[in-house]
Amino acid sequence: MQKKTILLAVSVISLTLISSASDRKYIVGPRPPDAQNLPFSDAVLVGDTLYLSGHIGIDPKTHQAASDPAVEAKLAMDGVKRTVESAGMTMDDIVSMQVFCTDMKQYDAFNEVYKSYFRGDYPARAFIGIDKLVRGARFEVMGIAVRKTK
Repeated sequence: MQKKTILLAVSVISLTLISSASDRKYIVGPRPPDAQNLPFSDAVLVGDTLYLSGHIGIDPKTHQAASDPAVEAKLAMDGVKRTVESAGMTMDDIVSMQVFCTDMKQYDAFNEVYKSYFRGDYPARAFIGIDKLVRGARFEVMGIAVRKTK
């Protein structure tokens, strides 16, 4: 467990703002060596709205989806959390999420992990069954966050 905690802490530090144009900020986090030049940002911040790309639960050692569905769900949600926090927001700023899943039998297992990332009300959400995801993933999570105003 300590190795995973350390890896996640290092990942938080390595999220970077790669560029900004007027009111847009593009965020790209750590990627495996064979995914360095993929044509997308992990998120785009426009004003107070953060658009999150799909996050999958990649095992940092194998660069493939984690073998255990609960671990994979946690890694995917940790990626979402890192990205949201890199934009100066919290998970409670998320207003909408979409979860793509290759095995609908994993619905309850995913929800057990998902619930632990929110303190209050849950975002609007769709849980969508699909055939395949990249790198053999079971889950891909994307969403929208809006910074709370004081």
